[in-house]
Amino acid sequence: MSMAMAIDVRGWCPGILQPMQSGDGLIVRVRPHGGAFALHEARVLADLAARLGNGHVDLTRRANLQLRGLSEQALPELQTALGRLSLVDAEAEVEAVRNVMVAPLARTMRQVAEAIEQRLVEDSRLRALPAKFGVLVDEGGPLSIANERADVALRLVGRDVALGLDTLDGTQWLGMCALDVAADIAVSAMHLFLDRTPARRMRDLQARDHAAVVAALVPKLSQFVPFETNGARRLGLLDGAVGIAAPFGRLEATQLRRLADLAGEAVATELRLSPWRAIYIEAPSEALLRGARDAGLIVNESDPVLRIEACPGAPDCKSASVDTRGDARRLAAHGFTGSIHVSGCAKGCARTAPSDLVLVGEGGRYRLAHNATAQAATERMVEAADIASALPGAAHG
Repeated sequence: MSMAMAIDVRGWCPGILQPMQSGDGLIVRVRPHGGAFALHEARVLADLAARLGNGHVDLTRRANLQLRGLSEQALPELQTALGRLSLVDAEAEVEAVRNVMVAPLARTMRQVAEAIEQRLVEDSRLRALPAKFGVLVDEGGPLSIANERADVALRLVGRDVALGLDTLDGTQWLGMCALDVAADIAVSAMHLFLDRTPARRMRDLQARDHAAVVAALVPKLSQFVPFETNGARRLGLLDGAVGIAAPFGRLEATQLRRLADLAGEAVATELRLSPWRAIYIEAPSEALLRGARDAGLIVNESDPVLRIEACPGAPDCKSASVDTRGDARRLAAHGFTGSIHVSGCAKGCARTAPSDLVLVGEGGRYRLAHNATAQAATERMVEAADIASALPGAAHG
């Protein structure tokens, strides 16, 4: 297998074959198959992160893993090792579009997700999809991901599957199809999108083009059956599983290895990823949770760190001038009950939705705004050393 070595690729998601340069070295994103890593895969990833990178492993909002701090010289060994696990695609263009997010405890729908992945690999036309174009595959229940954004969405409802397309106002659910044709219809939606590009995402299509895509898909579907979309992150002991989060989505290699070992001791076989930067393991084990907590991971939904989204910040990211995660931990200690977004720059990579309080790094200080995103107008500036003054009720000048 030929291993590409392109390095400084901006404006899309980093892959194994096309890493991205950051402040702490190269970043590679590893996309799991079917939304999960087998335990032996997780152990290899932990070893590679520690040996070839800086030991930092990030959980992404698209349910992937990122290894950080790699050098160009380390890439061949990394790519070869991941190739042995079949985690490397044959070409960078295939890797870039294999964006299939699966509900963490899905069972029936995993076969649909795997079928879509296979079509993304085999269908050369689909390589023209934008790199951030994504598919969501959901199965309902308390860990449903149907509320997440994706260009094409599939949701199991009873014995059938609902198909939805992303719009500026969220997912537009069009109708139902049989389970055995769900992957085919999702791929049809991708082809219809490509017929009407250029557009970055499904929601960016002109109204007439979006209507044409809908008109072509509806005859393939039966009447839509409404369903509730109340799934969300849940941590701790669940029905048949456990949920474990990483502070600000950051695992250390030793924590990833420990989590795989704890899962093995609990007779689980996989680590299942989610868009909430949490990992789910099908083993309802109190011992597993205790071990994860002792390793520095989060097993309680009331942990104040969970109310804060923070990107890697300085020195990991060249765009940042502030230690976002260190400052975020200081904020967490003050017990603010609202949502907080601490961003290293105006790109706001960690969170696109509004937060009750948003702090955006600029020149070693923070721009502050309320009920806003990272692109909001500045209400006032806050010194990094005095970041607690940003909280409601704190005195400030």
